[in-house]
Amino acid sequence: MNYILYDLYSILLEIYILLNIVVLLIYGVFFSSVTLTGFPILSTNLSRLSIQILLLSFCLVISQEFISLLSWNNFLISDNFSYGAQLIILLAVITWLFLIFFYSTQQKIISFEFWILILLAVISMLLIVRAYDLLSMYLTLELQALVFYILASFKRTSEFSTEAGLKYFVLGAFASALLLFGSSLIYGLTGLSNLNDFSKLFTGFFIDDSFVSIGVRTGLIFIIVALLFKVTASPFHMWAPDVYEGSMITITAFFSTIPKLTAFSVLFRLLFSSFFDYIDWWSLIILPCIILSLIIGTLGAFVQAKWKRFMAYSSINHIGFLLLGLMTGTTLGIFSTLFYLLIYLVITIGTFGFIMSLKHCKYPKVYQARYLNDLIMLSITNPVLAFTILIFLFSMAGIPPLAGFFSKLFVLLIAIQNNSIGISIIAISMSCIACFYYIRLIKSVYFDKKIYWPILFKVDKSISLILGLSVATLMGLWLDLELLTSISTFMSIL
Repeated sequence: MNYILYDLYSILLEIYILLNIVVLLIYGVFFSSVTLTGFPILSTNLSRLSIQILLLSFCLVISQEFISLLSWNNFLISDNFSYGAQLIILLAVITWLFLIFFYSTQQKIISFEFWILILLAVISMLLIVRAYDLLSMYLTLELQALVFYILASFKRTSEFSTEAGLKYFVLGAFASALLLFGSSLIYGLTGLSNLNDFSKLFTGFFIDDSFVSIGVRTGLIFIIVALLFKVTASPFHMWAPDVYEGSMITITAFFSTIPKLTAFSVLFRLLFSSFFDYIDWWSLIILPCIILSLIIGTLGAFVQAKWKRFMAYSSINHIGFLLLGLMTGTTLGIFSTLFYLLIYLVITIGTFGFIMSLKHCKYPKVYQARYLNDLIMLSITNPVLAFTILIFLFSMAGIPPLAGFFSKLFVLLIAIQNNSIGISIIAISMSCIACFYYIRLIKSVYFDKKIYWPILFKVDKSISLILGLSVATLMGLWLDLELLTSISTFMSIL
């Protein structure tokens, strides 16, 4: 009986969100067909209820007594990393919901299923960071992927959104097949699927050139490739620019932030907890992905003219730095990767908030800015927004004393300490080259001119709040770096 109570206690958060999803689903079905209580009242109510549910979920996590344990027949684990990751996921999704609160009404997202899908994605991400078995890892990743396929093609009237969803589905199904095949191969050779059992089995004596060891390495290749696809690491990035471009900008902001943390959590568990003895081997798989991600992410952004594709290639560049910290195979490497992830979340959410607030008035309509040259003369029409994007771009480039500089510095210092000199030189070189196109955008803001002055639509209050908090975090973090380093250190104890 005690085991059942512990199992239920371990997923109390997920049960709470799931019950609320059922209530919201019934509420949406009953009232969506009523003329007086349809859009925009229903959509506004569901968005507010979703924020309330996640705020209460965050309070539930904090108020729960933390217990480090394995539950559900060792399928799920509760530890420092999962506890910190759940708090970060909930905070990030709440911030994102505040970001799109008024924007979704302006863009007329009239389907109440949108908010249901977001909460389902939250459940999947909360379970992914606690997955401790190949089977639970696969099922939770697929639940997240299925929700993302629908969200990518949610705008049914747009052929670009439909194309994005279809491309994401086809390539995502291929990655899922690789993940399932690799897991099946390892299970067939070892008879094990639990990550803790792998850590006990692969303890030095089992690593040789035997048939079983070669088969395990082959299966691990498939799993790593599938996970690298999830984090949009090059050369498995081909879907990201098109899917980011075709999806609604609110969904693009969602794709480019929180799922990165969940995918890296699986990589942490798999490579550090289970297959750490294979580090000399799996680091050779990650190394070319780091080099390609840094080069393609940097050079690919040069030729982009649209914001979404620019952010897609910029994220590929950041993934190269995240994998560099992961490749070191040390606790400090996990710390540097987690610290970089936290800063990346702040920068990306803030940048997408800026893009959403950049709306041009062309009477009688308001148009969302899509191109990079929409920044021209922004310093004259809205100096506050101009200063905001200045901070975000400098932080992406790693200009001191902004937070982006310290995130890159920690990764590079730990890589150099582990004798990864060559790849560190490449990372520094690519950062210097990347500064060129970030500064080019700043030049458009402050020095380029147009014949006609652009007229900007007013910025929503919720977006203004998120932009202000993001800028304050990036500018003021150097005053007390322990604020985020303590969180990263706490979570790096796997």
